[in-house]
Amino acid sequence: MLREFDRDLSDPSPTEVNDRPGRGEGFSGDHAVAEVSTSVATPSPVTSSSEASPAKDLLSENAPEPAATEQNGPGFGRVLKNRNFLTLWLGQVFSQLADKVYLVLMIAIISARFDTPGQSISGWVSAVMIAFTIPAVLFGAAAGVFVDRWRKRSVLVLSNLLRGGLVLLLPLCLWVATDWGSLAGWPVAFWLLLAVTLAISTLTQFFAPAEQAIIPILVNEGDLLPANSLYTTTMTASVIVGFAVGEPLLALGDRLMLRLGVTDNGPAVLVGVSYLLAGLCLATLRPGQETLSTGQDWSEFWLDIRDGLSYLKHHTQVRVAIVQLVLLSCVFAALAVLGVRLAELLPTLKASQFGFLLAAGGVGLALGAITVGHSGHRVPRRYLSLWGTLGMALSLGLLAWTTQQLWLSLGLLTVLGFSGSLVAIPMQTLIQETTPEDMRGKVFGLQNNLVNIALTLPLALASLVETALGLPTVFGVLGVLVGVVGVATWYIADTALR
Repeated sequence: MLREFDRDLSDPSPTEVNDRPGRGEGFSGDHAVAEVSTSVATPSPVTSSSEASPAKDLLSENAPEPAATEQNGPGFGRVLKNRNFLTLWLGQVFSQLADKVYLVLMIAIISARFDTPGQSISGWVSAVMIAFTIPAVLFGAAAGVFVDRWRKRSVLVLSNLLRGGLVLLLPLCLWVATDWGSLAGWPVAFWLLLAVTLAISTLTQFFAPAEQAIIPILVNEGDLLPANSLYTTTMTASVIVGFAVGEPLLALGDRLMLRLGVTDNGPAVLVGVSYLLAGLCLATLRPGQETLSTGQDWSEFWLDIRDGLSYLKHHTQVRVAIVQLVLLSCVFAALAVLGVRLAELLPTLKASQFGFLLAAGGVGLALGAITVGHSGHRVPRRYLSLWGTLGMALSLGLLAWTTQQLWLSLGLLTVLGFSGSLVAIPMQTLIQETTPEDMRGKVFGLQNNLVNIALTLPLALASLVETALGLPTVFGVLGVLVGVVGVATWYIADTALR
């Protein structure tokens, strides 16, 4: 059953236009759902006060794809006037930047505290990367279950405040454990560093699906495309800016802390404060009413996981959209590795300058996000993704022939990024539009799980395959793979709509 609760009447702040027809209807799984206000900060269940109609599935298999008409919105205008979304966007900026700079901080701490003369730090760094990756692979789907049970704002705020607190406590933990000796050949202080990293990555698995699930609550359905365009642009910029200016930002933080009399811990303070600012910013969100899953017992945990998998099984459009997003993640993860080899082959670049090539792809992705956000509502989602996959396939195929030509390679990488935005933004929007509110956490949790696995495999295998087959062959194979999967998934989705 659905249980409805009134908004907290003591909250004087105006409400953004969040409620849309059908918002209160949930997925017809084994659990009931509850519609609650977000005025209470804790994620505990609330006692019902009135009973509504039974929950039912929002989307049947043959339901039409959301219409692409001029009435869906003029572009970024309404989104940029939405105070709630701008608050979420600002919180995302602080949180994403802290995520990226955190890895730079780990390398700086390892170099300062654990590096020994004549020994490479790659082993230490690899251990940190593994600790950061394990929760992303193991806990994504589980985190999505709890995101559906809890209020999204509470998850967003607490995950950032806890991450900020952990980073700020890290220097103290390392100082206390300095003389604690070694365990299994590594200093105990380093084990504490790994434990903090594992905890921060675990909290990130809660933040990611909650952030994706709250966007459709904050903006009108017709504004989801430009909202996701801004979201994608920020994600891309955080990757480029975070890794590019991470070291200068940490140095700046160190100098600022020195002026305040704090030595050696300025970089950690900078990252921790960035997380805290994200949490405080997100605490001002007023998302209105939410539809939550009422399953609270641990015995129902696996039933919730099953419900998420069952939803994907019976909803072709959502399943196809996730497949395309996973494919896109594979391509860009492989490109991060192959870009080093491409920079090495290009006569005017060094291998260490591969960031210029990745930046070209990022620029293309940002340009595509702006284009889709402004004009994408005129074209059906599945056709945008079809054009995007074909553009990616063509760009990858042509890159096989330009490994000695810098400007052509930069141009093709820009087209690749632009085409990728035609896949990422419409597919993410389609998932948000068609997934019932009380199922979004599970669906986005499963999506993040698959995407994280897709990011991990190419990073591990791309260099080995390139060594065996050569860079041009790898680009050609990737182009064919993207083209075949893109056309096949478009055909499946198009057939399901007939």
